[in-house]
Amino acid sequence: MLNKIIKLSEDLLIIDIKKLERNFYGLNSDINKMIKKYPDKVFVIIDSERFREWEVEQAINMFNSLNADGLPLCDSDIISAQLYSAAKKQNKDEEYNKLWNELKIKINDLESKKILNIDSLLMQQMYYERAYKKEILTDSKTINVTPPGLRRYFIDINRDFANNPIESCTRMLKLAKMWLKIIEYPIVQVLFKFNENFKLFLAAYLLRFEIEELSEEKIYKVVKCFLRLFSIMELVDTGYSSSKFKTFLFKEQLKLIDSNVTEEEIENDFDEHIFKEWDKDELKKDIIEYEKNILIYLNEYLFAKEAQIKFDIDTKYDIEHIMPNSGNNLQIIRTDAGISDKNEFDKFVNKLGNKILLEYRINRSIGNEWFRTKVSTKITDKTGYKDSEFPIAQALVVKYQENYEKKYWTKDDIKIATEKAAERIVNFIFYNK
Repeated sequence: MLNKIIKLSEDLLIIDIKKLERNFYGLNSDINKMIKKYPDKVFVIIDSERFREWEVEQAINMFNSLNADGLPLCDSDIISAQLYSAAKKQNKDEEYNKLWNELKIKINDLESKKILNIDSLLMQQMYYERAYKKEILTDSKTINVTPPGLRRYFIDINRDFANNPIESCTRMLKLAKMWLKIIEYPIVQVLFKFNENFKLFLAAYLLRFEIEELSEEKIYKVVKCFLRLFSIMELVDTGYSSSKFKTFLFKEQLKLIDSNVTEEEIENDFDEHIFKEWDKDELKKDIIEYEKNILIYLNEYLFAKEAQIKFDIDTKYDIEHIMPNSGNNLQIIRTDAGISDKNEFDKFVNKLGNKILLEYRINRSIGNEWFRTKVSTKITDKTGYKDSEFPIAQALVVKYQENYEKKYWTKDDIKIATEKAAERIVNFIFYNK
């Protein structure tokens, strides 16, 4: 069966129709066998005598024509086909296939962890190469923040990438391995909860290093810079496309890729930019009014750093409302919390000071119980905050043990916790604490 297949790349195969059985049923039987044997491949059904005279682009155009009602080829399919074609012409197709298959394994791992896919990795590679080659600078030395499409860049603009398949695939494999390594670092785990555009620029910094050189200590300062900036993005109305974010990051990327530029210089650039563009008191007000969930991760992380407690969000967890936001006992719990009506309850229940991280199994066990039940060490046949490894849950248990008279979690507790969280986060953003 293999002699009836022509490879266009590791993922894109040609079924040679002239070598298959000519009767209708035999033809379909052979095709079905191949599809079952290679379920993750994309097939083109074509006459190989004509195909052997074509360039990759012609074969891709034919595929797109035949495939009008099917799933279109994505950029990574076409780019990998170009790389494979170049490797074959250089008699390096076996070496390329080995690298590409290893890359696919790493990409599958990254996708399963919801970190990135092959197109994301190619995008990071494009951002790096455009900065490295100073292509983001215009003739007047301003920053061009509008990148070309992946296919156009890697096939038309940057022919070096397609013409050097072994080197190009090796660089992508290196970057994939780097992401798999650094996702274990707590600060990176927190950063991954924010706007994903940070990956485009952090990748440029990572490529300064060799894989064995990477450590949390080595990249900590720069990752912290990204976390500070993207925390602001989470709070303000202006999004990533604003010049306060996108233009600044494109410009800074020229330094991120340059190993002669120190971490301290990069850190100073972020400091100056943050102090110039935003006001601490205004951002603190925004945090106090904040009702979404992303900053919960940052608050937990910073609290853990203060208390010198281990922090890891690799476990299965929930967002826990200390004062429940639903349940049969809700009206009584509201009264115990000193809340008069639903409008006041809605004002407090989603505040940052009322939400923590909690293991999934613990959260499902305690449900919508009273505060004293959640933090008590005497829950019969149940688990509670006492069994949590998350830092704020641990601190609440200690606080309760120190004051057994405290039975309720009140609106004043939420105000105090929210104020502390806001102060903690703005100090991190502005003073790098």
